[in-house]
Amino acid sequence: MVRRVVELAGLGVIWGFLAGCGPTPNTTSAQEARRDQPRTTPLSVARHVAGARIAAISGNQKALQGHVDAMSKDILRDARIPDPARPMPHEVARTRIAQINGVRSATWVDHDNVLVLVGGAEYRNMAMVDRICGTLAPLGDTLGVVVNVQDVTATTSAGADAVSRDCELPAGQRAFLQPHRQIEALDPATRRAFDAQQGHRDGSFESSNQ
Repeated sequence: MVRRVVELAGLGVIWGFLAGCGPTPNTTSAQEARRDQPRTTPLSVARHVAGARIAAISGNQKALQGHVDAMSKDILRDARIPDPARPMPHEVARTRIAQINGVRSATWVDHDNVLVLVGGAEYRNMAMVDRICGTLAPLGDTLGVVVNVQDVTATTSAGADAVSRDCELPAGQRAFLQPHRQIEALDPATRRAFDAQQGHRDGSFESSNQ
């Protein structure tokens, strides 16, 4: 077990160094900035190693395992790899989301993406994404869960676009090996070209000649 801690410590220090040297993407809020901060740092590794050594000396196997698990979780999080020991139960998650105020329905479109239809523009925002992610957090690992919120009452094409984000990552980022999925029937680039050709400036589908 102690050898396992040392191995994880080495991986953690390396990963923390690489994460600290990488480019920092632009963030729009303090909350997103916190999401982008690496959890594995030399200080966090040293803390876990010290705690694990004390636990090993005292024979506290539960505390020792706790430090190993915590370090593993941090390394997986920084590598953007969802915890395989805490899969998200899709049906339970869908039922919980449907109970949130403003939500009309929720459907998993694939293993990672959940499409949430809301009844009003006031619900189509990152605050709703945060509420959904907070609801899902006790059920399983939300890293890799991408919430896509669409307003079913939208009267413009732009208003019908989905607001999307991975629960644990800044906007636009995805988990390890997770592709970006287009949720809208009409992708944004095609919609913009269509609107420009029709002379629209408000993003609606109505003819400017009417």
